[in-house]
Amino acid sequence: MEQTYLGRTGLVVSELSLGTMTFGEPCDEATSRAIIERYREAGGTFFDTADIYNQGRSEEILGRILASERDEVVLATKAYGPMGEGPNDRSGSRRHLRQAVEASLRRLGTDYLDLYQLHRFDPTTPLEETLSTLDDLVHEGKILYVGVSNFVGWQLERAARLTERHGWEPVASLQPQYNLVERQIELETLPAARANGMGILAWSPLAAGFLTGKYRRDEDAAGKGRFAQFVDNLGDRAWDTRDALVEIAAEHGVEPASVAIAWLRRDADVIPIIGATRPEQLDAVLEGATTSLSDEAAQRLTEVSEPRRGYPFDFPPVRGRPPRP
Repeated sequence: MEQTYLGRTGLVVSELSLGTMTFGEPCDEATSRAIIERYREAGGTFFDTADIYNQGRSEEILGRILASERDEVVLATKAYGPMGEGPNDRSGSRRHLRQAVEASLRRLGTDYLDLYQLHRFDPTTPLEETLSTLDDLVHEGKILYVGVSNFVGWQLERAARLTERHGWEPVASLQPQYNLVERQIELETLPAARANGMGILAWSPLAAGFLTGKYRRDEDAAGKGRFAQFVDNLGDRAWDTRDALVEIAAEHGVEPASVAIAWLRRDADVIPIIGATRPEQLDAVLEGATTSLSDEAAQRLTEVSEPRRGYPFDFPPVRGRPPRP
């Protein structure tokens, strides 16, 4: 697995990140350790978790397993979600983030976090309060880089302007849902992130397993886990994408999951966050780091999965002027 940079920062990370939402449930510690070992054997160094993943158990397990390798890996976690019953046990407020970062440091068994991310935009807290708190934590050495997750374009732009205006630590990365089925971020969110030099950490790169190719049209989704939660929302475009993915994978002699990951990795700033409940599930996604798609195959996938743009994104372009290179 190759190494790359996180956005415009000098932080070097592996081109695939290991998500640990499954650690603690359904994965016990022994299974979690086997998954980490398989990822590390492939050259992976970048781990993503969150305090709410199994109410801190994911962080605890990850911290114990990586204790002897702390200086060799990059740890990213997230805060915002409810960690208690009180009204201040969640949010992007100064009080909650102060409590949350200390708790994550204890659970992970470390004195600093490489990347600390706000799990979602908080409409109840001024963004100035959130960003100034994260800046303070950087200056205190408790976190090294700041990230956000699940923001939309205007929220990213506002965050970038505030950090620029006040001289606060800039936002280094965005963690959005991004895959061949869910491409809406390309309309506004992705351009905003790239315009401000943010790296892209793509969660659910296989669309909850849909892009492994194992599901078929008109198949009963009952008992199919996470897939069953959104199968009713899948339209013809998603199924056409799945069919093209399976065909292209056969042509390249790899698994559909490998192709789905390779399509995301066409852009160097996109780092897919992979996950598993068993070590062997990592094989196909790890292969995506070394799978080279032909230009024709990549274009075919891009076209078949193209999201509906609508107004104003499909507004007629200005005529009579050459495009910029």
